[in-house]
Amino acid sequence: MRALVVTAVGAESDSVLAGLTPHPDSPGPEPRTLPGGYLITRRDLPGIAFDVLVGGVGPAAAAAGTATALALAENPYGLVVGAGIGGGFVPAAPVGSLVVADAIVAADLGAQTPDGFVDVASLGFGRSVHLPPAELAARAAEATGALLAPVLTVSTVTGTADGAAALAARHPMAGAEAMEGFGVAEAAAAHGLPVLEIRAVSNAVGPRDRAAWRIGDALTALAEGFRVLGPVLANWGERHEQHRGQR
Repeated sequence: MRALVVTAVGAESDSVLAGLTPHPDSPGPEPRTLPGGYLITRRDLPGIAFDVLVGGVGPAAAAAGTATALALAENPYGLVVGAGIGGGFVPAAPVGSLVVADAIVAADLGAQTPDGFVDVASLGFGRSVHLPPAELAARAAEATGALLAPVLTVSTVTGTADGAAALAARHPMAGAEAMEGFGVAEAAAAHGLPVLEIRAVSNAVGPRDRAAWRIGDALTALAEGFRVLGPVLANWGERHEQHRGQR
């Protein structure tokens, strides 16, 4: 199986690639550049090949980058994975932990009304949630020691206590927020592909305090997560293809 992993920035891509490189002395092919300037790097593991894409920051950039890579693929992908760092809803997702999405939610796509926020699905203009394959998400969370919970996609990172409280009230089971997951999921869905999202927590969702961020710890956790995800995704891909062949 081939999987496309989409990150926002190069540091996240480097961490994912570090986790997918069994032998650092022979890291594999160098990045190549897709139209639009997107960098994509290949790693081959037993039973699965990964292409790791730097897709850009925010849901629109992530959707455009993901769609470009999928449309230009010489061989079809079987899975798309959104990956990177993000904010965690404490205490469920402390700094340095991992969150695997059981739902990928467009948390600020909709309208503000006198009665509060209304999401785009309730407005009748599309969907606001993508659901990863439940078995795959559960296996990924178990293998990596991650929290299995909704991951919220926002276009503006939450930076106040009031903002965090409002998000938590609308999504009480949320584990993390980030800026790209829903865009990645929209592009995957347009190509009929399943999607997964994994986030390493660099900071608590709430008042913006750069001094408290632990980006290095989150990037290390992301690499360690992908170190164990390869076999999980390969096994799922094999059974998924077998199931499709029997239909």
